[in-house]
Amino acid sequence: MDPIEIRECTTIEELSDCVRLQRDVFALPELEISPRRHLIVTRQAGGWTLGAFERGEGHRLVGFVHHLVAVRGRNEVVGYSHMMAVDRDYQNKGVGARLKWAQRERAMGEGREFIKWTWDPMQARNAHFNLNRLGVTVNSYAENFYGTDYPTDTDQKIARGSGIDSDRLFANWRLRSPRVLMAAKGEIATNLADPRLKIEIPPDWAAMIKSDPEKARREQLRVRHEFQQAFQSNLVCAGFERGGDRPGYLLYDSQAVGL
Repeated sequence: MDPIEIRECTTIEELSDCVRLQRDVFALPELEISPRRHLIVTRQAGGWTLGAFERGEGHRLVGFVHHLVAVRGRNEVVGYSHMMAVDRDYQNKGVGARLKWAQRERAMGEGREFIKWTWDPMQARNAHFNLNRLGVTVNSYAENFYGTDYPTDTDQKIARGSGIDSDRLFANWRLRSPRVLMAAKGEIATNLADPRLKIEIPPDWAAMIKSDPEKARREQLRVRHEFQQAFQSNLVCAGFERGGDRPGYLLYDSQAVGL
């Protein structure tokens, strides 16, 4: 039997567990935690929270993804994925991927074609997951989107006074696109031409923030500028190269990506 069940969080207790999991995983100040009331109002307004639960006694929540109803353009109803958290004991075990694919299925069942969310461009693991495993594309960048950022690793508390901006990339998840259909089968899109540009990021961003915040700021500004220049040239980010000491984003002409 599958030890994990994916289903909607509907009770006060389950939504309270989503708040607890945020505290455990993100280690953010209380001000930055999405409260239970927010999750309840979201559900009343047409959104939902999918949870990953251990089967058996207790049905412990070990992950969740929070989905908002949004509007694109004048009247297209789409999804906005506000956050996802996975218990540290279950990270790198496929729980996050299962939550995202379940989110896609639920959204398509509601007639949606598109989901949007953000991530920190300096996080290589998130970049690989979003671009290579889920098949998102990116063509927009936000400076200091949330205000001064907080590390999500409790070992980085020393860096909280470092004043790192919360720059973000915006994921465009076109739920029925060829890229996403390929990713849904467990395949990474490999049929793209050679990239026009590679934007490299530090191989260990967390260590750099902790050891040399000034260098981290300079690297963030470089990456910000390179993305802004690329997007002004109508390039689209559609891949990420992992490994070694030169991980980086791969950018293409929009025609090559099929947009």
